[in-house]
Amino acid sequence: MNSEDFLKKLEIELKISKNSEYTLRNYLDCNRKFLDYIKKEPQEINEDDLKSYLVEKLGEASSSSIIVFLSAIRYSFTNILHKDITLSIKRPKKEKRIPSVLTKEEVKTLINSIDTKKSKTMVSFMYACGFRVSELVNLKVKDLNFEEKIGSVRQGKGKKDRVFNLPEFLLEDLKTQVEKQKEEKKEYLFTGPKGRLSERNLQKIISKAGKRAGINKDVHCHTLRHSFATHLLENGTDIRKIQELLGHSDLSTTQIYTHISREELKKIKSPIDEVMK
Repeated sequence: MNSEDFLKKLEIELKISKNSEYTLRNYLDCNRKFLDYIKKEPQEINEDDLKSYLVEKLGEASSSSIIVFLSAIRYSFTNILHKDITLSIKRPKKEKRIPSVLTKEEVKTLINSIDTKKSKTMVSFMYACGFRVSELVNLKVKDLNFEEKIGSVRQGKGKKDRVFNLPEFLLEDLKTQVEKQKEEKKEYLFTGPKGRLSERNLQKIISKAGKRAGINKDVHCHTLRHSFATHLLENGTDIRKIQELLGHSDLSTTQIYTHISREELKKIKSPIDEVMK
């Protein structure tokens, strides 16, 4: 079996397992780079080849990148060749990084720096509901219920459905967008010239808006989701409710926001202020 046949089989396996587009793209990319580097028939590849690649190509990579890579290789080799060449590889500990978060004023500046109505609505909606980028681009017109002022994320991360509240601030803009899409007989809430809006397209819109707004932080789609959660926490929203809104399976995933709530930290007075009064 040559590399191309191996990759075709991998794509079929991933699709049969109903993996997300993100996983499909990532796993194929990891395996393609690995096979291109090793230059062997897949069935001839062994653990030493894998270790060589890890040292030469991923020596400076983050723990998260290495963990994803090993998962991709393990998935392909166990499903196609029925062997696990990652078995003896010790996984690195995942780094606990504090995500980049915008202040409320920075969110406002970011949104106001966007010129087109449609783009402004999309970015506002993403922040307002804490969407993952894949969730926003996959929203359909039928997923919004204006009578009850709620919407539904269908088959989000982990293949879970969840409900979100429609923000009052965006109700009229969303109604206008829905009517426009219905008139054009479009299934998705937001579309581009080629159909459903791509995740990359939205990433570009937010990245450019961040630069235009003069925000000196790492600004991307997930930054808005982090900001949404942090601002809710600062407003006193119970963390378990935030967990539900974000669609997290485990509360520990949500608890990272307790470490980055700057406004809450600012309220804590040093004991010296009381001692030396």
